[in-house]
Order: sequence, then C-alpha cells, then structure tokens
Amino acid sequence: MAEENTPTFQIQRIYLKESSLEQPNSPGILLEQAQPAVDIQLGVEANTAAEGVYEICVTATVHTKLQERTVFLVEVKQAGIFEIRNIEQEQMSQIMGIACPQIVYPYLRANVADLIQRSGFPPVHLSEINFQAMYEQQRAQQAEGAPAGTVTQ
Repeated sequence: MAEENTPTFQIQRIYLKESSLEQPNSPGILLEQAQPAVDIQLGVEANTAAEGVYEICVTATVHTKLQERTVFLVEVKQAGIFEIRNIEQEQMSQIMGIACPQIVYPYLRANVADLIQRSGFPPVHLSEINFQAMYEQQRAQQAEGAPAGTVTQ
C-alpha cells in the first residue's frame, strides 16, 4: 500500500515533436550584407497523455528579418513525457511549469541551433531561461485574466 502513495517523478522520453524552417526570400536575400533583426518567442504547454503521464512541450520560434522581408523562420517544438504521480496539485503545477521545461529546454536549444546552422546560417543560441520567473509571470497574467503561454526573449 505504501508504494501506491509514493510520490513519483520520472522522465519517460525526450523527443523532437516538430520542426520547420522557411526561407521564403532565398536565394536573393542571402546575398545581402545587412544584419537581420531577430525575434525569439518561447512557449510552454502541458497535456495529459495518460493517467499520471504528461507531455510537456517547449516551443521556440525564431524569426529573422531584413526590413520587412523574412530571412528565415524556424519553429521547433521539443517535448518530454513525464510520469508524475501522488504529488499535491500546487507542487504538480510547479513541476509541470518549471522542472519539466528546464529538463526539455537544453534539447530545444541544441535543435534550434543545429537546424539554423544546417540551413546555412550562423547558429542562433537561445539564452538560458528562468522557468520559475516565467511560470510566476504566467500565473500573474492568468490571475489578471490576460492570456498566458508565450514569452518574448
């Protein structure tokens, strides 16, 4: 009986769920020498996969532009499947909003840099993220009734 109530947190799998790359103005824009503007958006979502099993996805969108023309647009969704059982709701929310994204994020960073570099551009290295601050910001936004889920880096 004691084992049935034991708190459980296990990583089942980390995987690349989705990736896309668009270079709509190639090859012409590749010949330009100007420095492009880079916009990076991050998002975190949690979904129930089965009882006590959750999929946590961290998404990065990297959009580079020269004036109004897109140089490249990359979107990568990195996911992890986690078994989380017998944990209080408030702790559960923090685990899924802070701990799980912290585990998944290094894989996302590597995949974003690799995809961009393999497409012929210098890699874009995503900076470290304080998922606790991001989680608290989202909680505050939800309390105020504002939509949550995306943070600009």
